[in-house]
Amino acid sequence: MYEDFVPERLAKLRALKGVSARDMSLSLGQANNYINNIENKKSLPAMQSFFYICEYLGVTPQEFFDEGNACPQTLQEFMTEAKKLDSKSMEYILGIMKELNSKR
Repeated sequence: MYEDFVPERLAKLRALKGVSARDMSLSLGQANNYINNIENKKSLPAMQSFFYICEYLGVTPQEFFDEGNACPQTLQEFMTEAKKLDSKSMEYILGIMKELNSKR
C-alpha cells in the first residue's frame, strides 16, 4: 500500500512546493536523482531521510500520510490565521466553507 502511496504523495507535495525533483534531491544533500528514484518507485527513503523530506516540504509526518489533506501547508496557514479570529468571524468563515463544499 505505502509502496505506491509514498511516491505519489511525495510527487504531489513536491509539485505544490514548485520545486524540481533534482533541486529537492540536492537541497537534501542527496544525489541528483534521489527524489526521482523514490517517485519512480525504485526506492523508499530511510526513516531519517523521510523526516528530512517532511521538513523540506514543510509538513509533519502525520500530514504527509493524511491523504485527505491535499494542501497541508495551506491548511496550516489557514489554521494559524483562523486561530486569530473571534467566534463570530469563525462562524462566518465556517458557513462560507460549508456553502462552498455543498456546491461540489
